[in-house]
Formats: sequence, C-alpha cells, structure tokens
Amino acid sequence: MDSNITIPQGNSSEEIKQREKIIRDFYRKWKKENPSQRRYNLSLKEYINIRMVSIIETSEHAAKSYFSTIAILQLDAILIGAKKISICRIKEGNKNQKPFERMMIMEYELIGIGKVKMTVGIRRRTQEKVQYCITAITNI
Repeated sequence: MDSNITIPQGNSSEEIKQREKIIRDFYRKWKKENPSQRRYNLSLKEYINIRMVSIIETSEHAAKSYFSTIAILQLDAILIGAKKISICRIKEGNKNQKPFERMMIMEYELIGIGKVKMTVGIRRRTQEKVQYCITAITNI
C-alpha cells in the first residue's frame, strides 16, 4: 500500500466511498502480488482463500469504519494469525453467503486497533475456507 495515501476518518458518504476504493485497490494489489490468493492460517492449519466475495463484502462493511479500513491493510497478519471463535449458520436469503454451508468467526488482536473479526465462509462439498469479511470490533 502506498504510504502516502491518507485514509479519511469521517463518516460522510463521500469518505466511506473513498475508504471503499482504498480497500478495493489494496485487494487488487494484494491479489497481483499473491497469485495463489491464499494464506496459511496457523490456528486452523489450513489455507484461507481470497475470492471476489472477500473483496465485495469487506469493502462494503469495513469502509464504514476508519479502524476497519486500517485493519484491512494488515490482511496477511489477520489471515495468518486469526483464531477460531465459533461456527454459525449462513444468513438465509443472503445471496453472497449462499455458496457456503457454514460461517466461521475468527478474531485477531491487532496492535493499535484492538480486536478484529474475520468471517470465513466454508464452502459446501469442497470445505474450502474463504475470507468473507473483516471488521474492527474494538478500537483502542
């Protein structure tokens, strides 16, 4: 990520749109630098994959908060270090969750941000783990 980028801190719709673009640009660059589009999670001892749904969900939800946007820029640390907290059902009627049989809630303590929640979808049949959304749930 370009260290010269200023991330807007306000809550106007314009600032949220700017953060959404920052997140999408970050993922685009990350995918280019990481052709496998996955990271090995130490706690699960499995890969967590980045897919289009990861970018869509995360940019929509994380952009609403300055701290969540900052957290996304630590994507590798979160993917590698997050620990499983629980497993829950998918939200009925949610088209983005339809390919998944369950959702896994994971958490990671991020210095300067606090607790970060990562939702990981577990695909039907293949059991592939897909990063679904990342948001900061506490701010220091």
